[in-house]
Amino acid sequence: MRWSGMLVLLGASTLALAQESPLRGELRREGERFSDACAAFNFKSVPGCAYTLFTDHPLHIAAGSMPPQNGFGLGGAFVWSKNTRNWRMSWDFDAVGAFSGSWRAGGYMKMVHTPHPAKPQIRATHPYTVFNFYGQTISLNKLNFFGLGNDTTLAGKSLLGMSERIVGASAIKPVFEWAAIRWLNLALLGEINGRFIDIRGKHGQSVPSIETLYTDATAPGLSSQPGFAQLGEGLRIKPAIGNLQLNYVGKFQQFFAPSSSHNSFLRWTVDLDHTYSLYGSSQSGAASRETLGPDSCAPSGEKCPEVSRTRNLNGSIGLRLLLSESLTSGTSVVPFYFQQTLGGQDINSALSLGSYQDYRFRAPNLLLLQESVEHSIWGPFGLKLMADQGRVALTRSDLGFSHLKHSFAGGLTLRAGGFPMVSLMFAWGGPEGHHNIVNMNTSLLGGSSRPALD
Repeated sequence: MRWSGMLVLLGASTLALAQESPLRGELRREGERFSDACAAFNFKSVPGCAYTLFTDHPLHIAAGSMPPQNGFGLGGAFVWSKNTRNWRMSWDFDAVGAFSGSWRAGGYMKMVHTPHPAKPQIRATHPYTVFNFYGQTISLNKLNFFGLGNDTTLAGKSLLGMSERIVGASAIKPVFEWAAIRWLNLALLGEINGRFIDIRGKHGQSVPSIETLYTDATAPGLSSQPGFAQLGEGLRIKPAIGNLQLNYVGKFQQFFAPSSSHNSFLRWTVDLDHTYSLYGSSQSGAASRETLGPDSCAPSGEKCPEVSRTRNLNGSIGLRLLLSESLTSGTSVVPFYFQQTLGGQDINSALSLGSYQDYRFRAPNLLLLQESVEHSIWGPFGLKLMADQGRVALTRSDLGFSHLKHSFAGGLTLRAGGFPMVSLMFAWGGPEGHHNIVNMNTSLLGGSSRPALD
């Protein structure tokens, strides 16, 4: 009788497991991994427990820096994946908020074409076509605006809030059919987005709200913000020549405002990035921008990059040239909220002319030169030094290598998987003082296919 009872229990358990849905099974296994990593609450278990909380699937904590002046975002993410014979598909739904009141929420889908049987691991850089689909809303409570052009002053500083809703898709199509150019690692780029902006004043601060200092004449698009259909095409080449990794990107974008042709414009961008690895193959520099975040690596079966506990020798020298110009026709103007910026960090958290305040210089045309040296110093910690020279211009004819702003920066990085995840930088060299910048890599916020905000 005892044996028959045990057999009944075993059969019931087996049946329950057989009937368990894939989602419930993943949640159960995640719970087991969490218990293993976090059950023993002591100092040694903290790194492993944190790694599980921030990278496991299907649920994990999303954390990282929001656009500058808007604080640190914290929230949650749900990720899922499914593989078919020819496609590797993943979904991500995440939302984060900051104490500043800023927040972001979105849903993202990635489709990787795998014409051959799916392999256990497919990294972000591979000879497969990738499609991204996304819908995202972000609300930022504090952005700086100093006016337009390269000669604005600190006296013109004002504040604003901005919300942006983006619905769209992007694609990367590697070109490997022609053996003669295969070494270029050539890929074609494409995107189609709907962008909907809302600008609001920022009151109750010691700095005036934007509408008290500026008008549509000095800040185009301030009084009304039409919806935009934004298209983009481009190409990327990433050849490796010995220790030198090149990452060249050229893009041409079209911004159409169907309800207001006065706001339509075109923009082309050339971004030439060079990274020389001091010790052979390195994941720093340009490669770090394509490292998978926790919303992509965990559900696809890959192990997310960990903070290294060993003394791994890693170093690189980088050189970058970024040139962007906007084109308008007739009476058209580029809305100020789509104009790119230099100074501190921009709206996508990219560092440039760090000694100046965030969003310090804004105009339709931009030129930036960057030189950098990065080297590991102990375990996961690294040292990074940067020098920037750049300027913005209201007209394309004014853009050139004269009257460049200068800035230097240095600081520590915390590395995971060979690339910086957290940076603490001190910037100096400009005439407006110095600037402390703390940034956590936005890949921890999830959404590896997240579109740029400008």
